[in-house]
Amino acid sequence: MENIIRKIKMYYPVSDEALEALVCLFERWVFPAKTTIIHAGKLDRKVYFIEKGITRSYVLHNGKQITTWFSKEGDTACGSWDLYRRTAGFEYVETLEETTAYSVSVEQLDELYRSYIDLANWMRVLQQENFLRLQDMHIRRLNWPAQERYEHLTKECPELFQRVNLGYIASFLGITQQSLSRIRANGRFLT
Repeated sequence: MENIIRKIKMYYPVSDEALEALVCLFERWVFPAKTTIIHAGKLDRKVYFIEKGITRSYVLHNGKQITTWFSKEGDTACGSWDLYRRTAGFEYVETLEETTAYSVSVEQLDELYRSYIDLANWMRVLQQENFLRLQDMHIRRLNWPAQERYEHLTKECPELFQRVNLGYIASFLGITQQSLSRIRANGRFLT
C-alpha cells in the first residue's frame, strides 16, 4: 500500500494511527484490464484506492464515451454522485490495465472522518485539489486551442501517453483522435 499511503501523505500529514484505522477497513481487489468497476445508473457506495494500475472515468453522450478523468497509483476512484449525493451517478469507471485497488465503503469513511480529523482534512484537501483541476480543465477546454491543451497534458501527465489509448486521451482533451494525430505529427510535441 506504499503508493496509496505516499499519496495520502502528499496531500495532508495524516497520522499513522488514522492510516492504520483506514487500512484495516480495506478490501483488496485485483481487476483485469477493461473491467468496469463503477456503472452509471447503479449505486456504488465504495471508494477505490489504487495501488497499481490506471482507470478512466467516462460518461456516455449520444452513445459516445467521453473520458472525464484518469486515476493512477495512489489516486482514488469513485462515482461522485454515489459519494456525495447517495444516489446512482452518471459516470463509469473502468480499468485500463490490470489494477490492484483497495475499497472502503463511503459509510466507513464517514465514520473515520468523525473519529480522525486528519483523515477528514485529507479528504477536504483532496477534494479541493480535484475541484481546482476540474475547473482548470474546463477553462482550458473553453479558451485554449487543442495544441495547447495537448502540450499542457504532456507536461502534466507524460506517463499517460505510454499507458493510455490515444482515443481516450483525445476524448479527455475534447478533440477527435484525428486532430490529436495531426497535432502529434507536426513534430513540435514529442511524447
